[in-house]
Amino acid sequence: MKLLGLITFLAIVIQQSCLELGADALPNDGFVRTKGVQFSLNGYPFYANGFNAYWLMYVSSDPSQRSKISAALQDASRHGLTVARTWAFSDGGYRALQSSPGSYNEDMFQGLDFAIAEARRHGIKIILSFANNYDSFGGKKQYVDWARSRGRPVSSEDDFFTDSLVKDFYKNHITAVLNRFNTFTKVHYKDDPTIMAWELMNEPRCPSDPTGRTIQAWITEMAAHVKSLDRNHLLEAGLEGFYGQSSPQSKTLNPPGQFGTDFIANNRIPGIDFATVHSYPDEWFTDASASEQSKMDFLNKWLDAHIQDAQNVLRKPIIVAEFGKSTKKQGYSPAERDIVFNTVYGKIYESAKRGGAAAGGLFWQLLGNGMDNFQDGYGIILNQSSSTVNVIAQQSRKLTLIRKIFARMINVEKWKRARGHGQVRKRGHHKIKN
Repeated sequence: MKLLGLITFLAIVIQQSCLELGADALPNDGFVRTKGVQFSLNGYPFYANGFNAYWLMYVSSDPSQRSKISAALQDASRHGLTVARTWAFSDGGYRALQSSPGSYNEDMFQGLDFAIAEARRHGIKIILSFANNYDSFGGKKQYVDWARSRGRPVSSEDDFFTDSLVKDFYKNHITAVLNRFNTFTKVHYKDDPTIMAWELMNEPRCPSDPTGRTIQAWITEMAAHVKSLDRNHLLEAGLEGFYGQSSPQSKTLNPPGQFGTDFIANNRIPGIDFATVHSYPDEWFTDASASEQSKMDFLNKWLDAHIQDAQNVLRKPIIVAEFGKSTKKQGYSPAERDIVFNTVYGKIYESAKRGGAAAGGLFWQLLGNGMDNFQDGYGIILNQSSSTVNVIAQQSRKLTLIRKIFARMINVEKWKRARGHGQVRKRGHHKIKN
């Protein structure tokens, strides 16, 4: 109680001065770890306050476009953002990273190398996703097509999770990414602390098995594979947060549909270090009768349930790994987007200031100047002033403040322990001398 009281007191006392706090005041090198329900970096709490930028490798693969990457990451750092989530996949098709199983495009890999190097230069950690659930950039469909072309009796995209050849293709891709030698930093990916975590798949779903057993077995197998190759980095599954049979009372919170995932069971798997949740009420509730207020009610309940379950059931950190508000939705207003961001950020802050499991949020998506072809309605350009950009910057300042407060407390405790031990040694010395 004293700890919480001190946090609250300090937050009130220095609220006005938090504008002056820099995100780089604490060292940002080293591997991110978990400690209970929090992330830890160099012994201090760490908050994944950041963004999605799936396009980093794609854009960086063209050297003439790399200045856009540098500018966007510099803007993100200036706004106190600490984590970027992006794709380490592009399977088959135009400008593929992996044109066929095990065959890689060096230009694309060098694009990812550059993006990681620039993130490192600007003090930003990276979450790399290994594959896509959807057809964009290949996805599980491409893996299944590759297996079919080699005579495997696969008929459904969901065979991605069960076919032995497909799983071998996928494991080999994981191995290739982990063992990649960065041509800019001269560090293998699996040894690079710039990378915060690996993600098994972007939004894995297996609607053909609503029991969730297929996804459960796949995550178990693939988490063990990743950990057998790399014990340095954290790992998450890429889940959206849909509840399953392990928590039937919570399934009523799910949006309509069959997903084949289980937020509780999937995140309890050994090797999964933290949980993720995504939230897109506008996409999940497309009925014209769904009001803006009903969607916000869903968002509040959805976040509350997942943060509480991460805290009390999973006992692991949780990141809101995707959220946003599209400007292309009918009736859109900037105020509505700000409400969504403030709601997500508020839930994270209320948990974080108490040392809770909510460890950050990654909005979808960051864009840079001259990237109109990537604008999906959710894109935010930080150097174009807007009320939402102000909301993002304010959250950065608040989480930086919490991190500094916790760091000071930890340092005080270290000093007290060292001082106490010194006194014991001194008294003991006098006893022996007498």
